[in-house]
Amino acid sequence: MASRLNPYLMFAGDARQALQFYKEVFGGTLVLNTYGEAGQPDTSMTDKIMHGMLETPSNYTLMAADTPDGEHKPGNAYSVSLSGDDDTELRGYWEKLSDGATVAVPLDKQMWGDVFGMCTDRYGITWMINITQPQG
Repeated sequence: MASRLNPYLMFAGDARQALQFYKEVFGGTLVLNTYGEAGQPDTSMTDKIMHGMLETPSNYTLMAADTPDGEHKPGNAYSVSLSGDDDTELRGYWEKLSDGATVAVPLDKQMWGDVFGMCTDRYGITWMINITQPQG
């Protein structure tokens, strides 16, 4: 297998819901493993996600987990960026991700010539979509 880089997102208890939402957005195969399945004693974390992985038809991989109680430290030191030239595919992702989101930059043509948008989804994850425009 070739090396790959993918985001691994940490949540404070709603990783399952977030990953199911991302599966609705991107499609693909979602595998969820709970702390209980890994042998965690019966605690508030038993049914939480220890490791989740979504692999999409577009060869994206998104991983996520719930952090143990009290260890989640929200922040905005990261964003997930999707870029390419498939206008229909990327606009479809934008429509789904921006539904119920806080839109910082509406999806529109930008000064560098591409179509770009940025939003923070209902789970607090910031997404940037850049649709490369033909040079001409």
